[in-house]
Amino acid sequence: MRVVLDDSMLDDQRRLFEADTRGLLRQAALAGAQVRSAAHSAAEVGLDVLDGQRPRALVLLARPGVGAAACDALAALLGSSCPVPVVRTEVVPSWIGPLDVVFAHGPDGGDRELAESLEVAGRRGAGVVLATPDEGPVAAAVAGRARTVPPRVPVAAGLDFAHVFTVGACLLEALGLLRIDTEELADALDERAAATHPAHESSWNPAKNLALRLADRMPLLWGVDELATAVAGHGAFVLGCYGGLPCDVGEYAQAVNRYALYDRAASAGGEAELFADPGEGTAGLRVLLLTTRVGERAGFLEQRATAALPGADVLSPPETAREDATLRAGLLAVGFDMAAVYLGLASGLLDGHQRSMLATS
Repeated sequence: MRVVLDDSMLDDQRRLFEADTRGLLRQAALAGAQVRSAAHSAAEVGLDVLDGQRPRALVLLARPGVGAAACDALAALLGSSCPVPVVRTEVVPSWIGPLDVVFAHGPDGGDRELAESLEVAGRRGAGVVLATPDEGPVAAAVAGRARTVPPRVPVAAGLDFAHVFTVGACLLEALGLLRIDTEELADALDERAAATHPAHESSWNPAKNLALRLADRMPLLWGVDELATAVAGHGAFVLGCYGGLPCDVGEYAQAVNRYALYDRAASAGGEAELFADPGEGTAGLRVLLLTTRVGERAGFLEQRATAALPGADVLSPPETAREDATLRAGLLAVGFDMAAVYLGLASGLLDGHQRSMLATS
């Protein structure tokens, strides 16, 4: 599927605002506000009561939607050295009990299957934390038996990664499994939003620049590390929601073993491609290597991947981000939001006559 961009529109703020009838550019810039709101609400509902408690198992439950990548990112942040077993699922496991903790997200407060699943968890005495709306069957199913942190900053579905990620990270911090500085994350996201403001030209606007690189291409979003692969999942999701782009997502180590695709990817971006038609040969591919980690091993993996894929772009958090995986993951993830909206607006997919597939979720 080709998404053809009107390049001139990206640097025409008036045309962008006229096309943005739903205010998606403004909403995509509210990630920092989402983080602050989520952190404040998490404190209000008393997540600190769990301080230092180590559950028998931590269940990260996400229904299809933005929460899937957020939970994948949280699991990747915990890693294999986590002292608590971590389970990623779409329904509560049959063995759930009073020694377990469930973190759940679903975009639909009326999701009956999620409501039934969480009702079982609550009835069996498991600790339940919800990053869902506080109305509807889902919230009612565990009323009085769960801590609910609903979104307070209204944004379109798919642009609420920051809320889900922050609530989950606050829970992990309360359990003594992770450290997160929500104020620092919010400030960094605000700075990123300022850098991607529509008034800034494509040449130094990272979101517009990414939209230009992805237009008329089939993006291969390959993570150099596990956390980056989880973030790539969000990138593919939001680009599908608002940019109309189908994306391939995978870990670089796995991509290497998909020989036919990998061989094409290795030759993409070369000099010959500059003169090829977009639909011919490898000209339709755009390889983006995502990385979130820092350190010697991460540098080695990135160097090996870029050497094997000379035409690939490396997508990493801003250089100003310090060596904090939580901060870097959040920055990289929400960086896709504004790019997806720019892509949708400049290609005419979000011109007020067509809607994102998640607009009414």
